[in-house]
Amino acid sequence: MKLEGKVAVVTGAGSGMGKEIAVLFAKEGAKVIVSDMNEQSAQATVALIQANNGIAVSVAANVAKEEDVRNMIDAAVENFGTLDILVNNAGIMDGMVPAHELTDESWERVFAVNATGPMRAIRKALPIFMEKGKGTIVNIASVGGLYGSRAGAAYTSAKHAVVGLTKNVGYQYAKLGIRCNAIAPGGVKTNIGMGGSVPNEFGLDKVMPGMGVMPRTGEPEEIAAVALFLASDDSSFVNGTVITADAGWTAF
Repeated sequence: MKLEGKVAVVTGAGSGMGKEIAVLFAKEGAKVIVSDMNEQSAQATVALIQANNGIAVSVAANVAKEEDVRNMIDAAVENFGTLDILVNNAGIMDGMVPAHELTDESWERVFAVNATGPMRAIRKALPIFMEKGKGTIVNIASVGGLYGSRAGAAYTSAKHAVVGLTKNVGYQYAKLGIRCNAIAPGGVKTNIGMGGSVPNEFGLDKVMPGMGVMPRTGEPEEIAAVALFLASDDSSFVNGTVITADAGWTAF
């Protein structure tokens, strides 16, 4: 088992990619803190892990709230004694809203979840990793963090910030035995949607031409497999970079 004896925190683990990451990590021997805003969803993921003889504890956490982030990391230490792996997966979309229609409220909400949340979790985890002399961080970015019009202005900007944070942390803590990488998924079958019941017409019009060249939609399990690679010793020489998982979409 590739993660035997490891302790992992996975955010947004009540559904979609986060759920599959948590389930796979547990199958590979990790003890998992399953974090999600929706407590029932987190508990359902834990039940699934336990049904397969895995070890997991649910923590209700809104990553936009610093206190929740601190409690989430503390839960790993309190329940399992330490932390080895942090997966920042929780995220929200922005309804494809373009810059000229963007409100401060929407901008701040998207950044709070997609960029500030991961920063705070990393900030809380780093002292644990530094004391141990090892630790692994996996951030879920997006192809929207690599290109300009896969989503609205706020989501695009926030995911670009995640990419920058990944590279900064990866390099600056490399000699301390800590690695930080990101995954940039393309279209994946999850419940994240577009971030609104009715997407912005202007923004959607600018996004749709690129959707036509997407080879296929991915499965959450496929992203989980990449996360396992980055969390395990299989990727010991991979650091401060972004792995694109999009069936070749951005190669066009």
